[in-house]
Amino acid sequence: MTTTFLDSVLRRTRAGIGTFPYPHQAAALLDNPWRRKVEKPAHSIDVIELAGTEHVLEIGPGAGYFSVELASRLPTGKLDLFDIQPQMLAKARRKLEVAGHHDVGYTAGQAGAPLPFPAGTFDAAFLAEVIGEVPDKQACVRSLAVVLKPGGKLVFHEAFLDPDRLSVAELRALCEPAGFILDRAERSRWKDIVRFRRTTVSRSSKAITNLDDTNTVIQKG
Repeated sequence: MTTTFLDSVLRRTRAGIGTFPYPHQAAALLDNPWRRKVEKPAHSIDVIELAGTEHVLEIGPGAGYFSVELASRLPTGKLDLFDIQPQMLAKARRKLEVAGHHDVGYTAGQAGAPLPFPAGTFDAAFLAEVIGEVPDKQACVRSLAVVLKPGGKLVFHEAFLDPDRLSVAELRALCEPAGFILDRAERSRWKDIVRFRRTTVSRSSKAITNLDDTNTVIQKG
């Protein structure tokens, strides 16, 4: 996605403020008619390619914008939500339970610290506009490498208007040294959806430099 003047302004503004989680008091702004018009949760979750039996971790679900769609894709699987703000988890829980999803896990904590789950617990992890808000991004990704199974999917949803958005190149630089390999990148004018797979070896000395050589790249308008 091409960096625009507005994007540059947003990033410079945030650089002077520092990173912080989206406030739970403004959660309603995350789920509004305009966003649902340009951002269909179903399309973003499609990129994970779930079979329905997986154990999935969503970090930073906010008020559950993507969570209901995720839960609906796991008829015999399990969804766990992890967020630094218990208030956000409470909002997401209400939304999920209204939608009929009651078998969901809720854990509050800091994503930059070791995640409180056993090694190899999850088949997939999903982070939407989250990784840029984590103070220690490398620690977060290393922890995700621990709790994901070998071959597990790590999917980032990075929206254009998020001032903390990381580019595909930045995500690769962050994830590949932790043992992830880029599996798919879907780009549009509004967002990037980037999927990695967990390997069993470090990629620190084998960084891939050409996105188009072995990986799937989908460009959309």
